[in-house]
Amino acid sequence: MTDLVSAWPLFGLTVHCGDVRLRAVRDDDLPELLDLFPGDVEMDPAHPALDGTPGGDRARRLVQSVWRHRATWSVDDWALDLRVERDGRAVGVVTLEGTSFPMLRTVDTASWIAQDARGRGTAVLMRAGAIGLAFQRLGAVAAISSARVDNAASLAVSRRLGYRDNGVSLIVTEAGPAQLTHLRLERSTWVAPERIEIEGLEPCLPVFGLS
Repeated sequence: MTDLVSAWPLFGLTVHCGDVRLRAVRDDDLPELLDLFPGDVEMDPAHPALDGTPGGDRARRLVQSVWRHRATWSVDDWALDLRVERDGRAVGVVTLEGTSFPMLRTVDTASWIAQDARGRGTAVLMRAGAIGLAFQRLGAVAAISSARVDNAASLAVSRRLGYRDNGVSLIVTEAGPAQLTHLRLERSTWVAPERIEIEGLEPCLPVFGLS
């Protein structure tokens, strides 16, 4: 019987950054991740925080996003959801995204972290692991990030990792216009905060259109 790693090699990919471990989200991870999913997460800068969203709707959005990213994967446009572990337990998810990647060689990230796991630098290490994979092994030349101006935590992580301001824009939300801050990090200026180790990438390269 063919195992899932043979069919979807990304399930065998692991990234370590310091004592934080990243691996592709599997379906059997979802119940645990749903229990951790915080109410203040920004699924997308265009949407408000989910504090008032019913639990079932929030759970469905998380599960659908994971399935959608797998189902729509192509070498041109992809999104890799990575389960974040620290001290042997799941603490969140970081998503590494490449849009028109063969041409632009630029990645974006989105992430969330359980409320009881915050304040220990995990957000920095998980983002560093994801963009380290992109810079060191996938050939990315830049990483971008966007956050609302009131999302101080996300902006602090970006600046801690060396991202520089790259303009602002307005988006339409249910509550009215909101301002986004855009940031950019060049591979040439990237300095990893911890040693990054990557395992199981070789079988994944064709999935990224690489050899």
